Amino acid sequence: MGDPDWAEADRELVWHPYAAMPGAQPPLPVIAAEGCEIELADGRRLIDAMASWWSVIHGHRNPAIMAAVHAQLDRLPHVMFGGLTHAPAVRLCQQLVEMAPREDAGDDARALDKVFLADSGSVAVEVAMKMAIQYQAGRGRPLRQRFLTVRGGYHGDTFGAMSVCDPVNGMHTLFRGALAQQHFVCMPTLETGDDTDVAEVALALAEHGDEIAAFIIEPIVQGAGGMRFHRASYLTAIAALCRQHGVLLICDEIATGFGRTGTLFACEQARVIPDLLCVGKALTGGTMSLAATLTTAEVAAGIAASVAGVFMHGPTFMANPLACAAANASLELLRTRDWRSEVAAIEAQLADGLAACRGLPGVADVRVKGAIGVIQMDRSDRGPALQAAAVARGIWLRPFRDLLYTMPPYTISPAQLAQVVDAMVAAVREA
Repeated sequence: MGDPDWAEADRELVWHPYAAMPGAQPPLPVIAAEGCEIELADGRRLIDAMASWWSVIHGHRNPAIMAAVHAQLDRLPHVMFGGLTHAPAVRLCQQLVEMAPREDAGDDARALDKVFLADSGSVAVEVAMKMAIQYQAGRGRPLRQRFLTVRGGYHGDTFGAMSVCDPVNGMHTLFRGALAQQHFVCMPTLETGDDTDVAEVALALAEHGDEIAAFIIEPIVQGAGGMRFHRASYLTAIAALCRQHGVLLICDEIATGFGRTGTLFACEQARVIPDLLCVGKALTGGTMSLAATLTTAEVAAGIAASVAGVFMHGPTFMANPLACAAANASLELLRTRDWRSEVAAIEAQLADGLAACRGLPGVADVRVKGAIGVIQMDRSDRGPALQAAAVARGIWLRPFRDLLYTMPPYTISPAQLAQVVDAMVAAVREA
């Protein structure tokens, strides 16, 4: 790591996400991370205001997670999950089922008590979509192979997930002709009392319900598609429409799950229990890649009744024991630490500090939800300048399109968060 040539080798050999090859903008070389900070090769320390793409909710190198991974490494780093099992995976599924939203009484009693462990968030979405299609086939509705979703969404970078991302303004328009063609409705409106968005969903289901397997949505917060927040009543209404038409509801909580919006899962704010729930990112506390798709006994039975009789998916590194050990430790931290107060404090500080940007030239909107703070600019070409201004002030941010935003670790201190807010406001003023 002391070799001065490794950063240059990166430029020539390593292809980074959403970047050209070779890249025009060399990435910052990181040599260590601790708590809410990352250390660069030149000795600078930056506050990781992105929680490394929203995953490091407990801070980098959390001692409890590190200890769990080290202990697991000495026993069982990996074993195939086909025909075999291990305690870390079983314990993780138990924890996820215990934490997932459920309804134990009445005609709508349901529990998300079947768990499929996957490699990444995109794969968790692929799994949910495949489950929905197999379920519908098993229930005698084999023509239901398409999906309904809202514009402005983002669900991942694999082909199935890309097909339910925004087809016009999303990042995957280049592949539009190669993707499965899905049904789209308008983005949810932000204001209560305006149900035109719900009416459009009702119309789409009435016209195309016999070919739709599931409705997929990021509940409450549309993440990488634009960091838009929508009202809980929209999700409540959509869930009811899906049940009416025999369409499954998939909630993609890869970005919002595990407390980011103030509740453990965002769908809880609408009192909605989906048929399929996708989680990832913060699942391992940002230690390594792992995701999961949770579903109900009803969906599992429908899949079992399909022609295959089994669910047709099986990643090589599914349920990797190291990742499961990290996830178990991360979820245990959520059980034992007052993360709700941490997120509420972050929300209050972001709302107060970012308000200074309202009305500034170039600013279209400022919004805060849980541990998410967003400044939307009126142009989409300022990202590099905004990022450079933040880094110069010791803050790591990664703007995209017209958005400068932060989703920090829950463990960030008030002083560190003040630095983040000050850097964001200053960057906007300079831009």
